[in-house]
Amino acid sequence: MRKYQNSLLDPEQCVVIIIDHEPQMYFGVESLNRRSIMDNTAGLMKAAKTFGVPVILTTVTEREFSGKTAKHLTDSYPELVPIDRTAINCWEDENLKKAVTATKRNKLILAGLWTEACITFPALSMMEDGFEVYVVEDACGGATRAAHEVAMSRLTQAGVIPMTWQQVMLEFQRDWSNKETYQAVIDIVKEYSGAYGLGIEYAESMVPTFSQS
Repeated sequence: MRKYQNSLLDPEQCVVIIIDHEPQMYFGVESLNRRSIMDNTAGLMKAAKTFGVPVILTTVTEREFSGKTAKHLTDSYPELVPIDRTAINCWEDENLKKAVTATKRNKLILAGLWTEACITFPALSMMEDGFEVYVVEDACGGATRAAHEVAMSRLTQAGVIPMTWQQVMLEFQRDWSNKETYQAVIDIVKEYSGAYGLGIEYAESMVPTFSQS
């Protein structure tokens, strides 16, 4: 098993790569509720923005087949221009590879559709090139539950590290005394963390001093 110098994510070492979150790809997802995947990915992207982590967006045959990235994801990144490609393995696209290399960061956090192809192929290739690769499992989806689970099993056996979107965000935050990002993280939690986020809203409404903590 590959060893890492730092087992916890440092925002200054990370890049988030959003792969093929396009309508045609979502149509084929059966491993998890499609809206949940979309919300989890949106939460991940907003977390990355909060902590100054570069986000790279790539699409596959956007104009010819798959369509544009879901608007729910790009609303918070109007300046983000996707790197469109034809290769299933995005790491075989020179423009994507150059964009990642230009960041000079070694921890690559992937979220995309489908897990069994558009995530598995680049994740393995990136590891071969010496990067540390993390796959945000609940921001990925496969054509079937079995396809997603088998892909994740293969990836973890190869040394890829599985995570969830909220785990990534909390690992970036690390300490609630970090007031520079505290409120932004709380806002993301309220928007995308389901019952937990609702609980924060409830606490804020019932205990006025809570929102000032």
